[in-house]
Amino acid sequence: MTDDNHIIAERRAKLARLRQDGVAFPNDFSPTELAGTLQAEYADKARWDSPALDALSRSVTIAGRLMAKRVMGKAAFATLKDRSGETIQVFLQQSTLGDTYESFKGYDIGDIVGASGPLMRTKTGELSVRATSLRLLTKSLRPLPDKWHGLADTEVRYRQRYVDLIVNDDVRRTFVMRSQIVRFIRQFLERPEYGFLEVETPMMHYIPGGATARPFVTHHNALDLQLYLRVAPELYLKRLVVGGLERVYEINRNFRNEGVSTRHNPEFTMLEFYWAYATFVDLMDITERLLRELVVEVCGRELIDYQGQTIDFSAAFTRLSMTDAVCRQNPDIAIGDCRNADALRAHCQRLKIHTKADWGWGRLLQEIFEATVESTLVQPTFITHYPAETSPLSRRNDADPAVTDRFELFIVARELANGFSELNDPEDQAERFLAQVQAKDAGDAEAMHYDADYIRALEYGMPPTAGEGIGIDRLAMLLTNTASIRDVLLFPYLRPE
Repeated sequence: MTDDNHIIAERRAKLARLRQDGVAFPNDFSPTELAGTLQAEYADKARWDSPALDALSRSVTIAGRLMAKRVMGKAAFATLKDRSGETIQVFLQQSTLGDTYESFKGYDIGDIVGASGPLMRTKTGELSVRATSLRLLTKSLRPLPDKWHGLADTEVRYRQRYVDLIVNDDVRRTFVMRSQIVRFIRQFLERPEYGFLEVETPMMHYIPGGATARPFVTHHNALDLQLYLRVAPELYLKRLVVGGLERVYEINRNFRNEGVSTRHNPEFTMLEFYWAYATFVDLMDITERLLRELVVEVCGRELIDYQGQTIDFSAAFTRLSMTDAVCRQNPDIAIGDCRNADALRAHCQRLKIHTKADWGWGRLLQEIFEATVESTLVQPTFITHYPAETSPLSRRNDADPAVTDRFELFIVARELANGFSELNDPEDQAERFLAQVQAKDAGDAEAMHYDADYIRALEYGMPPTAGEGIGIDRLAMLLTNTASIRDVLLFPYLRPE
């Protein structure tokens, strides 16, 4: 810390001299090329050797952060890194730059520099810019981390993501890939064959709904009204389906006042989309196609590596009912036990799964599934037909009303997507909301409220519809081979310093 303070003091003194000279923080410099574009364009060293570049006589203007410098008497080299994430070398000569060359000797690693001049290739074959002009655009007052050790402290990396992005190229690539994922999803859903419309819905709700989760509470001063940060946009999106916007999607921020882990952050991003005249089977089909094409687009292949495991997107995704999944993984549980609350409670006791007295067979079955099956679902697997008891917004299955036309997609033992044929019967929905209210009154902090306006919307008539949510953060973790959700969030939540 003492060394850093000394360095900062020296740099502040340099800035003070720049201010005296009236050249601190100029705002009239504009680069014309990117390092990455130039490196790609002239990558063929046989074609673009030194004589060819000299004959081309192409002058460029670049700007970037000074990542390295080497002064050798009357000549020097500087390495600049720009928004392309690539670097390019600048060759400087005292005979060309005069006093500017002397000023360059005082530049510090981390400064932002602009340079203009013709392209050249050095004796070692490195593409460079022969500087005919050079300017210091931004004085960096703090030193970058030591180049041999980088920014290794994980918490510091999260708190100072701006530094992390400067010095860690892998981190930059992760967030570029995340952006590519979101862009592809938009393009996919808006293809003419699907025709989904992107919309925006409120982030502050009068009633928290659309998911069983504990909300964040806020207050609107002017209206003297308690509001909730949204836990999901589902009920608003389905209102739009009622209104005739029959294929809608939103890439949204949700807020859930729950635990923090390597898989959970209180603020997270979801894709939610709703499709009139489709079923949960249609959703599974489109999800499988979306993910397979996305993996090829972003990763370049259908087989990817995740934390030492190979995940195969080329094969058809497994589809398995929750009952079948539980029985296959637990030979001691018979099919007949799966609708018997007493039998399931005994199995929970044997498996050391905590239960509550008011849970029915549906909740007990899902608890056994989560405790014994989820961790085994490494390859893409749709688990279908969730109990109605744990699916308050899902349509009951016509052949078996005790379960719903719902699925969750699991990959590497994590839930990645949740979708179902929507419940569009307003009377059935009202009864399920009432059951949720009773659960809340009994102490379930995550149970839903009764949303009278949503019931009113359903009473106007919602066409048969299917809807789905896909976790963007977990999808980014999967495709970037990242173990912690914090590594795919630019600014994850941390305790204040």
